[in-house]
Amino acid sequence: MNDVQIRVEAEINHTETLEKVKTAVQNMFGPIDLQVKDKTWGQLLTARITGLEGLTKLSNLLKREQILAAARKVLRSSITNSSITFYLNKQVAYAGHVSFCQQSGESPLGPITVKIDCEDPKKLIDWLAPRPPRHSKPSRRK
Repeated sequence: MNDVQIRVEAEINHTETLEKVKTAVQNMFGPIDLQVKDKTWGQLLTARITGLEGLTKLSNLLKREQILAAARKVLRSSITNSSITFYLNKQVAYAGHVSFCQQSGESPLGPITVKIDCEDPKKLIDWLAPRPPRHSKPSRRK
């Protein structure tokens, strides 16, 4: 899994500040290099990250918030060929938490869009959101 390319995008609406959107993205991915592109409707915050270390903070958040099973389900349903595309709620990310959302509608100010290109998406998901350990049920012998 050496060749992992991550692209992150978030719209900066007229009602938002650049600093708050940067904080939301960096809460998910750490201190990454962000660029701002001017668009006709406002601005777009973008980042390109190479390697698994760019996903370490997100992986740790998924574990801390104990949402590994839900994350695995969302990520696995987001696989297309050799990429995974998913969306994070921008307001929740600003608060330092993870919430997956749809491309539009669930995040009023627009989502943080994440596209990961890699050789083996399923293996990457196993690393990013490992299967929670199975708890064995106590024996009911009499």
